[in-house]
Amino acid sequence: MNLRQVILLLACAGLGAGTALAADAIREDFKPSTLNQPGQAFPQVNSQGYARFRVMAPDAKSVAVSLGLGGSGGTPLAKGEDGAWTGTTAGPLDEGFHYYHLNMDGGTFNDPGTQDFYGSIRWESGIEIPAHDQDFYALKDVPHGTVHQVLFASKSTGSIKRALVYTPPGYEKGRNRYPVLYLQHGWGEDETAWARQGHANLIMDNLIAEGKTRPFIIVMTYGMTNDVKIGGLASFDVNHFQRVLVDELVPYIDASFRTQADQKHRAMAGLSMGGMETRWITLKKFDVFSHIGLLSGGTISPEDVMGAPGFKEKVKLVFVSYGSRELTGNNPMRVGNPREITESLQKVGIRSVFYVSPDTAHEFLSWRRSLRELAPLLFRD
Repeated sequence: MNLRQVILLLACAGLGAGTALAADAIREDFKPSTLNQPGQAFPQVNSQGYARFRVMAPDAKSVAVSLGLGGSGGTPLAKGEDGAWTGTTAGPLDEGFHYYHLNMDGGTFNDPGTQDFYGSIRWESGIEIPAHDQDFYALKDVPHGTVHQVLFASKSTGSIKRALVYTPPGYEKGRNRYPVLYLQHGWGEDETAWARQGHANLIMDNLIAEGKTRPFIIVMTYGMTNDVKIGGLASFDVNHFQRVLVDELVPYIDASFRTQADQKHRAMAGLSMGGMETRWITLKKFDVFSHIGLLSGGTISPEDVMGAPGFKEKVKLVFVSYGSRELTGNNPMRVGNPREITESLQKVGIRSVFYVSPDTAHEFLSWRRSLRELAPLLFRD
């Protein structure tokens, strides 16, 4: 994937939200979003996936809701006699999580009714459209792992950095050592994204409880992807993050947690820009990572493998996934045919898997489902 395509990919992120057309009358069965702050009635979601917003702003002259990463799509709100602005999306939204914010009199504000999530290089409001298959990331009465916050010194940047570390159920009481997945967020996000927007810990808890995956540790840290704006991505140098990840964070995690500290038991994956970082780093550092996951973040081709002597012998898995809507039309989210490219790795002796999330675009439901599919494939003896 060349740089121009990377820039187009990031600029188009989030366009899946709000594009579906209404086929039936809007049902008046709206309920508060599950992401609302305590006691807040709005925003609301109905059984068809429409979202309704209500914001009290009696002195405002105009209010609109801007949906999607980067604010794509818009829903104008109308002012009522009580000073509250109300409006409903023109069509149902994709299932899953969506960022949004309010455009009010030329300014950008968050909705006071809902929680905030870091995306678009700022704290954005969030809304959840219930998915028909949401059971795999639901909070259930099963043994739960722990998400730790750790701080580690980064000599290469002269700073203290943060990582969130998921340890599986039973970690604190046992003596076992565990494999590790280093899991990266996308552009505009930070190390909190996979735990909050992605529900990575709940996905793992449920898979482990069902006996579908081997327990392993997940490490989530800031990928330095937001240090440049979209227009300046030509200057983005992944080597800075590679030093933080490989030379500083990996040794810290191996020293601080009970890990199986070898290449065979270490994986790297990421969504969108984090997937591209994963691709760039693992093609050079396959002596560090044996399992690779690219979630809406490009592909690894047989030509890439041929240009990296030793990759074929050391890498145990290449997993590539996309939302189904990313694979249609003239979409800058992909290069060539990612299914064919991924499956062609089998011909050069690499275990490769391609997954498509049905009826989703460049959005978190695609990546939640992708993690559900990827996790059981990791660290198989």
